[in-house]
Amino acid sequence: MKSSEFFREAKALIPGGVSSPVRAIRPYPFYTREASGSRIRTVDGEELTDCCMAYGPLLLGHSHPEIRAAIEEQLERGWLYGTPTPLEPEFASLLVGDHPGLEMVRFVSSGSEATMAAIRLARGFSEKKEIVKVEGGFHGAHDGVLVQAGSGATTLGIPDSAGVLPEVAARTRQVPYNDLDALDAILSRNTDIAAFILEPVMGNIGPVLPDRDYLAGVREITHAHDVLLIFDEVITGYRVGIGGAQVSYGVRPDITTLGKIIGGGLPIGAFGGRREIMEMVAPAGPVYNAGTFSGNPLSLAAGKAMIEWLHANRGVYRTLEEKTGLIAEAVSGKRCGTMVTLGSMFKFFFRTSPPRNYAEAKECDTAAFRHFWEKMLQQGIFLPPSQFETNFLSAAHSDQDIEAICTAYRACLSG
Repeated sequence: MKSSEFFREAKALIPGGVSSPVRAIRPYPFYTREASGSRIRTVDGEELTDCCMAYGPLLLGHSHPEIRAAIEEQLERGWLYGTPTPLEPEFASLLVGDHPGLEMVRFVSSGSEATMAAIRLARGFSEKKEIVKVEGGFHGAHDGVLVQAGSGATTLGIPDSAGVLPEVAARTRQVPYNDLDALDAILSRNTDIAAFILEPVMGNIGPVLPDRDYLAGVREITHAHDVLLIFDEVITGYRVGIGGAQVSYGVRPDITTLGKIIGGGLPIGAFGGRREIMEMVAPAGPVYNAGTFSGNPLSLAAGKAMIEWLHANRGVYRTLEEKTGLIAEAVSGKRCGTMVTLGSMFKFFFRTSPPRNYAEAKECDTAAFRHFWEKMLQQGIFLPPSQFETNFLSAAHSDQDIEAICTAYRACLSG
């Protein structure tokens, strides 16, 4: 069967024909038959250079042999117990050792679950009811963070999905990214805010980078107002370096959420923070968190192999930064937009200057992006099919891959 036939069948069985909205490519998505290294092979016989990397988790590429070996070894022992395993404290020790903001950590099954638990924990610890998020910041698909981008610090949360109760969304306030004055103003006016949650680098509309000293300013302001700071490092965790953005930018949050890369390509999430906060989590404390698949041994085995590989091959981060730099050089001077890179993250924005926040990102020419994306796919380069999703490189992308990506960018931005 071809992709068009699979999609026609899927639409009758799965809402919209896909299991996540971002995969709903018009007129139909391609269906993947297999993947290895930097390449995806479709059921239609096409081979594509992958710059999506499953939206971030595959820092080592598809089917990395060491991660596959760890999974196979664990499969021999079983893949679900419903009991603690030695992998839990072993992997927790790695994460705690790498992140200044972690003294204890709890494993869950997804990044969305991690942010949901982190917000509940912040409320339970602080005994306050409201949270603040960044406009356009994505923290998963749970009710408290599914709110539209607002118009500034005074904006109340407005549900961004049917089924989200307005009174729930109203507990979520919003401020623009890179705006310390707006954050200070809203925290000054409201004494019932438990936490400020943000992606230290905005990944789901980006990368959109923090201004110099923005994150340090966020830490100072939240501390002054006795508001917990939550770094959502589901994307940036181990993507921008060992220890994530909190190490790269030298800012220590109170609570951290992780996902994607720490599962080595298998489902996982984690949240952690200061010991006094984490000891509020059940069964040690009154903030409930539980899950049948939390601490799944397959995910922990894959993630442990991933992080151990990164510790043994720290130079990969410099290599990937050099490769995204080559892509940026390939498009320098293009008047139709601008390239933003951070380590192995990169994106060409159809805007004359890099966006600093969600409002500026929305100014991008999405029609031009769509035309460009289709041309890139015809050149054999798979990018995330949205102007508002980050592109990713992996350790599996060869010099030849980078040359092909650069050639495609130059060709597809020339018309």
